[in-house]
Amino acid sequence: MPQQDLLLPWRTALDNSGLALENRGARKSEARAKARPLFERFGLAQFEDRLPAQLSGGMRQRVAFLRTLLAGKDVLLLDEPFGALDSITRGQMQEWLLHALEQEPRTVLLVTHDVDEALLLTHNVVVFSPRPGRVLRTLKTDFSTDVPRREIITSPEFAELKQQALEALE
Repeated sequence: MPQQDLLLPWRTALDNSGLALENRGARKSEARAKARPLFERFGLAQFEDRLPAQLSGGMRQRVAFLRTLLAGKDVLLLDEPFGALDSITRGQMQEWLLHALEQEPRTVLLVTHDVDEALLLTHNVVVFSPRPGRVLRTLKTDFSTDVPRREIITSPEFAELKQQALEALE
């Protein structure tokens, strides 16, 4: 899933979400039938027939993520998936992603420049140097997804890991 949602502007949210299935040979009606039940779970109920221009940035990212999940791959590569969103929507989407991955477990490789996002969304954070890229530090995280995002990012444990990551980057 790239930084930008890359939704096709002439296709509805439902049709955009099923695109990965169509690319693998599914008929459009079959792709729609597989995608439609997931719209409520992804907070997109009643927006199936909207065009991308009629959706908020967060909704567009959820459609793009749904399309990525429907591709059926065991490993997902998320490249700055929330980088284009404002900070409030970004926080909401981070929390949403945690819960979505609980329901649809996958191995995820997340590329981000946001230290908080890396610590919140992953179990292992690998801090890289600028060019040439090399591993500076690896941090293990173990935050419960049952705890609200705000409690996690304000906890002393989170602050300590953030400090370690920032020290490695400096």
